[in-house]
Amino acid sequence: MDILHIESKLKDMIVERLFLQVAPETIETDASLVTTYGVDSVCLLELVVGLEEAFGIVIEDGDFDVRNFSSVAALRDFVSARL
Repeated sequence: MDILHIESKLKDMIVERLFLQVAPETIETDASLVTTYGVDSVCLLELVVGLEEAFGIVIEDGDFDVRNFSSVAALRDFVSARL
Protein backbone atom coordinates (compact mmCIF):
# COMPACT_ATOMS: atom_id res chain seq x y z
CA MET A 1 0.00 0.00 0.00
CA ASP A 2 1.55 3.29 -1.04
CA ILE A 3 1.85 6.42 1.11
CA LEU A 4 -0.84 8.40 -0.72
CA HIS A 5 -3.33 5.56 -0.38
CA ILE A 6 -2.58 5.26 3.34
CA GLU A 7 -3.01 9.04 3.82
CA SER A 8 -6.30 9.05 1.93
CA LYS A 9 -7.63 6.10 3.91
CA LEU A 10 -6.52 7.74 7.17
CA LYS A 11 -8.26 11.02 6.34
CA ASP A 12 -11.47 9.20 5.43
CA MET A 13 -11.32 7.18 8.64
CA ILE A 14 -10.63 10.25 10.80
CA VAL A 15 -13.58 12.19 9.37
CA GLU A 16 -15.91 9.20 9.63
CA ARG A 17 -14.95 8.02 13.11
CA LEU A 18 -14.65 11.46 14.70
CA PHE A 19 -17.67 12.94 12.91
CA LEU A 20 -15.62 15.91 11.72
CA GLN A 21 -17.49 18.44 9.64
CA VAL A 22 -14.74 18.73 7.01
CA ALA A 23 -14.06 16.99 3.74
CA PRO A 24 -11.33 14.35 4.15
CA GLU A 25 -9.23 15.87 1.37
CA THR A 26 -9.09 19.20 3.24
CA ILE A 27 -7.31 17.71 6.25
CA GLU A 28 -3.74 18.93 6.21
CA THR A 29 -1.27 16.06 6.42
CA ASP A 30 1.12 17.86 8.77
CA ALA A 31 -1.48 19.74 10.85
CA SER A 32 -1.84 18.88 14.52
CA LEU A 33 -4.89 16.69 15.00
CA VAL A 34 -5.21 18.00 18.55
CA THR A 35 -4.99 21.74 17.99
CA THR A 36 -6.36 21.98 14.45
CA TYR A 37 -9.12 19.36 14.58
CA GLY A 38 -9.88 19.13 18.32
CA VAL A 39 -8.85 15.51 18.77
CA ASP A 40 -8.84 14.59 22.47
CA SER A 41 -8.05 11.44 24.46
CA VAL A 42 -11.44 9.87 23.73
CA CYS A 43 -10.94 10.54 20.01
CA LEU A 44 -7.50 8.95 20.18
CA LEU A 45 -9.02 5.72 21.47
CA GLU A 46 -11.51 5.80 18.61
CA LEU A 47 -8.62 6.28 16.18
CA VAL A 48 -6.85 3.22 17.62
CA VAL A 49 -9.91 1.08 16.94
CA GLY A 50 -10.22 2.62 13.48
CA LEU A 51 -6.60 1.91 12.62
CA GLU A 52 -6.90 -1.70 13.71
CA GLU A 53 -10.05 -2.20 11.63
CA ALA A 54 -9.04 -0.21 8.55
CA PHE A 55 -5.50 -1.52 8.24
CA GLY A 56 -5.67 -4.89 10.01
CA ILE A 57 -2.90 -3.98 12.44
CA VAL A 58 -2.68 -4.57 16.18
CA ILE A 59 -1.73 -1.63 18.35
CA GLU A 60 0.02 -2.64 21.54
CA ASP A 61 0.05 -0.58 24.74
CA GLY A 62 3.64 0.47 24.00
CA ASP A 63 2.56 1.88 20.63
CA PHE A 64 0.10 4.24 22.25
CA ASP A 65 2.35 7.29 22.17
CA VAL A 66 0.72 10.65 21.45
CA ARG A 67 3.51 11.37 18.95
CA ASN A 68 2.21 8.52 16.78
CA PHE A 69 -1.17 10.25 16.69
CA SER A 70 -0.13 13.89 16.38
CA SER A 71 -0.92 14.32 12.66
CA VAL A 72 -1.95 12.39 9.59
CA ALA A 73 1.74 12.26 8.64
CA ALA A 74 2.62 10.68 12.01
CA LEU A 75 -0.23 8.19 11.67
CA ARG A 76 0.85 7.40 8.11
CA ASP A 77 4.39 6.66 9.24
CA PHE A 78 3.12 4.57 12.14
CA VAL A 79 0.78 2.53 9.93
CA SER A 80 3.44 2.13 7.21
CA ALA A 81 5.84 0.69 9.77
CA ARG A 82 3.21 -1.85 10.88
CA LEU A 83 2.15 -3.00 7.41
